[in-house]
Amino acid sequence: MARIAGVNLPDSKHAEISLMYIYGVGRSLAQKILTKVGIAWNKKMGDLTEGELDLIRDELKNYIIEGDLRREVATNIKRHIDIGTYRGSRHKKRLPVRGQRSKTNARTRKGKAQTVQNKKK
Repeated sequence: MARIAGVNLPDSKHAEISLMYIYGVGRSLAQKILTKVGIAWNKKMGDLTEGELDLIRDELKNYIIEGDLRREVATNIKRHIDIGTYRGSRHKKRLPVRGQRSKTNARTRKGKAQTVQNKKK
């Protein structure tokens, strides 16, 4: 199992797909990296040599990935909350941030629906 940027990548998948297991690397960035180092996208991760893995590691150093990216995103959210923007208030209330409706259809963000008890007459 190849280990890049502190992440174990599956050997049985194509290199393009395996690289997507790294936080901050999507399909287009994975393709760009593999093209730059001269590795076929459909080559299995287990078939790569240690030299090829080193080339991929060196190329990934040019991008913000994994812990650094997570930290940057968290600080951006914290900054919005601290300066009191509308986006920050939505993050604080754990509601959708990008203008989606929240009267209905916000279950992913709000969590499981809670029943409200009726008043006794």
